[in-house]
Amino acid sequence: MEAPDDAQLFWARDLHEPRLVPFAGGVAAVATCRRPGADGPNEDGAGLIPLGPDAGVLAVADGVGGQPSGERAAGVALGCLREGILDASRDGAEPRTGILNGFERANRAILAAGAGGATTLVVAEIRGAHLRPYHAGDSEILVTGQRGRRKLQTIAHSPVGYAVEAGLMDEREALHHDERHVITNAVGSPDMRIEMGSSLALAARDTVVLASDGLFDNVHVDEVVELVRTGPLDAGLAALVELGLRRMGEPRRGEPSKPDDLTVIAFRRTP
Repeated sequence: MEAPDDAQLFWARDLHEPRLVPFAGGVAAVATCRRPGADGPNEDGAGLIPLGPDAGVLAVADGVGGQPSGERAAGVALGCLREGILDASRDGAEPRTGILNGFERANRAILAAGAGGATTLVVAEIRGAHLRPYHAGDSEILVTGQRGRRKLQTIAHSPVGYAVEAGLMDEREALHHDERHVITNAVGSPDMRIEMGSSLALAARDTVVLASDGLFDNVHVDEVVELVRTGPLDAGLAALVELGLRRMGEPRRGEPSKPDDLTVIAFRRTP
């Protein structure tokens, strides 16, 4: 695997207009922005780490713990992930080793800083026509087919996420639950755990979405699927961001509205 010297990390900044990047045999689009009316920094971040012409790693981090500790934690997580993958590449190890080491390195660094911050971290390893998910926290990965079939949705590490997975609560109820913001796992926790999923085969026109809870707390999953499953990737991502920010800034009865920083990466292989 090629060393990821041209990794792109989007941290502590706003990128409202999606940026398109050739990536891993396809194209990725990334957008990240602060919640409406926020005075402080964007506590989310995103990373695109290439590993050659048909492989790479995508990541989204959502800092928690308040400013500036949350912002710093997200940046530390993305930087440590890049370093872990780069070290593994130099040693001839599999990307999986670098990703897991990156999580562990970030966890140690955030705890050692002692600032009280933490961050979610969700990672998609792309290798040709296969994807492997990794995560800690409630940022999520969603994979949808061109016709709208959900092929993967990671489980948020939260009481509400577990309740939905167990069938005790449906997705629409979960969006309005008072404790939706509570998480049970994060990078920067003494008992952090890394959830690694099985490898998933991607069809030629599947779309992969990684996002912080700023998206999934304000936009229904079926709406996400409908907006990204077909058409230009950047246009679909722009529509997602617009919808999420509108709901945060203009609450309406019956619609979710939880102001938060919002970060999304969408990826699609080139047919």
